[in-house]
Amino acid sequence: MDQKKKPGLFANFPPVSTKEWEDKIQIDLKGADYEKRLIWKSPGGLKIKPYYRAEDLENLPHTKVLPGESPYVRGKKIKYNDWIIRQDFETPDHSEANRLALQAIEKGVDAVGFDATEVTAEAEMKTLLNGIDPEKTAIHLVHGKSYPELLDYLIAVTSRKKSKGSLNFDPLGFFVLYNKFYGNKEDNFQEAKAVIEKAKSKLPGFFVLSVNGQHYHNAGASVVQELAFALAQGNEYLARLTDLGLSVDDIAPSMQFSFGAGSNYFLEIAKLRVARMLWAQIVKQYQPADEASEKMQIHVYTSSWNKTLYDPYVNMLRTTTEAMSGSIAGADSITVEPFDNTYKRPDDFSYRMARNQQIILKTEAYFNKVADPAAGSYYVENLCDSIGKAAWDLFLEIEGKGGFIQYASDGLIRTEVEEVCQKRDMDIAMRKQVFVGTNKYPDTDERKLDKIEPRAKLSDLSGLRQYRGTQAFEALRMAVENHADKGFETPRVFMFTYGDPAMRKARASFASNFFGVAGYKIIDNLGFPDIESGVKAATESGAEIVVLCSSDPEYPEMAPAASQIKQQSPNIQVVVAGNPKEAMDELNQAGVDHYVHVRTNLLEALTRYNELLEIV
Repeated sequence: MDQKKKPGLFANFPPVSTKEWEDKIQIDLKGADYEKRLIWKSPGGLKIKPYYRAEDLENLPHTKVLPGESPYVRGKKIKYNDWIIRQDFETPDHSEANRLALQAIEKGVDAVGFDATEVTAEAEMKTLLNGIDPEKTAIHLVHGKSYPELLDYLIAVTSRKKSKGSLNFDPLGFFVLYNKFYGNKEDNFQEAKAVIEKAKSKLPGFFVLSVNGQHYHNAGASVVQELAFALAQGNEYLARLTDLGLSVDDIAPSMQFSFGAGSNYFLEIAKLRVARMLWAQIVKQYQPADEASEKMQIHVYTSSWNKTLYDPYVNMLRTTTEAMSGSIAGADSITVEPFDNTYKRPDDFSYRMARNQQIILKTEAYFNKVADPAAGSYYVENLCDSIGKAAWDLFLEIEGKGGFIQYASDGLIRTEVEEVCQKRDMDIAMRKQVFVGTNKYPDTDERKLDKIEPRAKLSDLSGLRQYRGTQAFEALRMAVENHADKGFETPRVFMFTYGDPAMRKARASFASNFFGVAGYKIIDNLGFPDIESGVKAATESGAEIVVLCSSDPEYPEMAPAASQIKQQSPNIQVVVAGNPKEAMDELNQAGVDHYVHVRTNLLEALTRYNELLEIV
């Protein structure tokens, strides 16, 4: 048979138009609201369609460029997607930090980050960097008291122009967090100018001015906010420093942007791609002599906002997807935070796991082999367009209100981020956003109180508040643990299962999950053949809470159980798993105290139970 005439696979599958898809969807919705059921609204309000098609790419100009071409939406690299594996060490002890860094370098990292707050002399810098070749391993000073001084120590110790690394010198980032400049604003920009000029001649391989976009991320900001605020912050540096006589070709190549990467996989990929594109547009307005000045240097930190104290190994799963987002999006370097970083100083094991996650992505998954692997994805490319437009609009709004410093001084950044946080907090409380092991599927045998080490806190900052989304739930559970440590019984929850086997099992599972989030002891049962035996077992169990678990039609049969339990043990809280509206009057009259179901605010409910049980 002539191969040219042989029907291809797609000949058996004729194309389906968008109208046909939409008509079929409307039939399947059976009158339900399309937008409410199928349009997903991201934190921050982006409307994401349920599907995208090839035709959705036709009017997206950013899809027409190649990797390595301005505006770099597809990355700065042409033939590959390699990135620098970086590991940061929190300890301010110079010798210990050096030991950890040398160990990490031997095990495969390309860059190391240090807390240099206690480095106040050249000799201390020598101790910190002893045995590290800064031409092969990039050096990043993440914390410091005086970055101009640290730069001098670096120049004295490295004395090589091929040295690589960065200074986390970000006066505007300090201003956002603390609602004030250290020293004063004018001196800060003069310092920035001096640092850029000195580094240009002495350490040209160093990025000496930072924009810490992850501060917004770790305060709970949306991807649009994180992106727009970081861009506005970067633009403020360009505007102020060009006014002081530097050219954009001096400033932009000396800058490094850091972003947080959270669990929202595709949004995070799109965010970083858009960041490069919009930054190139901003730099272009300053008329650089070299097009390379439009390139954004991006470092990615895995998120701290979504990390949990409980079930901490889940954090490794989270950071894996976050590192994947960063690498697919073309990040220049990535720091995977150790999984136990939320509650103690990382140890050798957690550091090893963190760096091996990136090494596996390179050496086993080959994420570094293909330039811009997300290119052409209908979903990702349209996300880029939506995020780009929303972030640009917010950026222009900031500029229209006087620029970044004025916008932050007026409290608008904090106010707008807190508005998003309120929505996110409610989603967590209602379990619309799930944190495995914390607000759903808890390990009820786990204890955390005795494992927590004192950690530096940013919660008392007068500016942008850094927090983790699960803190309120963790506080509830730790209160229960603390209650037990004082010699009191851990609250017990008895599952009174009766009637339809499938429904009683499903509702007992739901209620066990519900109360397990607070660390209560769950007493489950296979099912009672009659009300009397169930009441007897419930009252003899010593449980403070008894949950009736059955089907809606059978709940009226269980009303006498509630009445009998209350008569025998008035202090027991009788709860119904579900929302049986037709039986509620009868159940309430029988003594039922509360109902728990999918529309219950979990955080409010557990707070109430802790109060009823006098757990504070």
